[in-house]
Amino acid sequence: MADFQTSTHRSKWIFSPQKLVEKYTDANQRAKQTLEQCGATLMEVDADGSLSYPESQTTANNSGEKHSRIKPLSIEEEQCIKVFYENKLQEVCNNFHFPHKIQATALIFFKRFYLQWSVMEHQPKNIMLTCIYAACKIEENHVSAEELGKGISQDHQMILNNEMIVYQSLEFDLIVYAPYRSVEGFTDYMEEFCNAGEDELQMLKALQNTARLEVDKVMLTDAPLLFPPGQLALAALRTSNALHKVLDFDSFLSRIFSHQNSTHTMAELLESLDAIDSWVRKYRSPSEKELKHINRKLKSCWGQSSHDEGKKREKKSKHKSRKSSNEAQNA
Repeated sequence: MADFQTSTHRSKWIFSPQKLVEKYTDANQRAKQTLEQCGATLMEVDADGSLSYPESQTTANNSGEKHSRIKPLSIEEEQCIKVFYENKLQEVCNNFHFPHKIQATALIFFKRFYLQWSVMEHQPKNIMLTCIYAACKIEENHVSAEELGKGISQDHQMILNNEMIVYQSLEFDLIVYAPYRSVEGFTDYMEEFCNAGEDELQMLKALQNTARLEVDKVMLTDAPLLFPPGQLALAALRTSNALHKVLDFDSFLSRIFSHQNSTHTMAELLESLDAIDSWVRKYRSPSEKELKHINRKLKSCWGQSSHDEGKKREKKSKHKSRKSSNEAQNA
C-alpha cells in the first residue's frame, strides 16, 4: 500500500476548517436553489450512476404566487442528520462484526460524499449502506447487497443503484488511511520506549483498547477531514494514557518527533492534538425531538411528506376495515 504522505487522502481530502465550511455551504446553497426552482430536492439515481433532477414545479397557490412554503434545512440541521446516520453506520458495522478498518473506511466515504452533496439531495440511509457496501469491497471483506439491505430492512437495489454515484463523488479515491493502524504502530513503539516488562505490556494492552474506543469517538467528528490519521491516533492515545498513566506522554512525543523529518514544530503538533480533543468534547448527538422536527422538514424537501401521510391514512383505513370485518365475523 502507498505511503500516506504521497496518497490522495493527504493531498485531496485533508482540509482547512475554512475550506470545510465552504464545502458544506456550497452543497447546502445548491440544494436550497433547487428547492426554490423545483419545489423538491431529492434526486433519482439510476443503476449506471446517472442522476435525474426534480422536475420544475409551477404549482401556484390561490393568490397566484409560486408555492414556496417548504423550508430548506440549515447547515446545522444537515449536520444533525449526518451525525445520526454516522452513529447508525457504526451500529450496523458492529452488528455485522466488521473490523474497525471497514467501519472507518465507510465513515470516511460517507463524510466525503456529503462534502459534495446535501442530505436534501440524496437520502442518507441509502448512502450510509452504500458506503458500508463499498468499504467491504475495498477492504476485501465481501458482503452481498441483499444481506446488508436485509440487516436493516432496506431494498438492496437502492444500495446497488447508489454505488456508482458514491464512487464518482469520492472521485474514485478509495484508499483510506484509518487511525486504528497508527494506534497499533505507536503502541508497539511505546513498548520499546518503556522497555516494557510483563506488567507494562498488560497496561499497554489496556491503553490500546481504550485508545481504539477514543478513535471511534474521533471518527464521528469532522476531525478525520482536518487532520492526518497519525495525529488522530496520537490524540486518542494521549487521552487513553491520561486514564491509564502508563508513561510520560510528552517525553514519548518528543522521542517520536526527534525521529521524524517534520516540517512542523512540536508546538504545532501539540496544538493539533488539542484541536482534535476539542472536536471530541464539543461533539453532541441531536435529541429525539430535534431529529423528528428536522426529519419532517427533510421529507418536505424531498417532496415525500404528503405521499407518506397518504400511505399512513390508507394503511390505517385498511386496518380499520379488517378490524370491522373480524368483529362482524365474531358476532
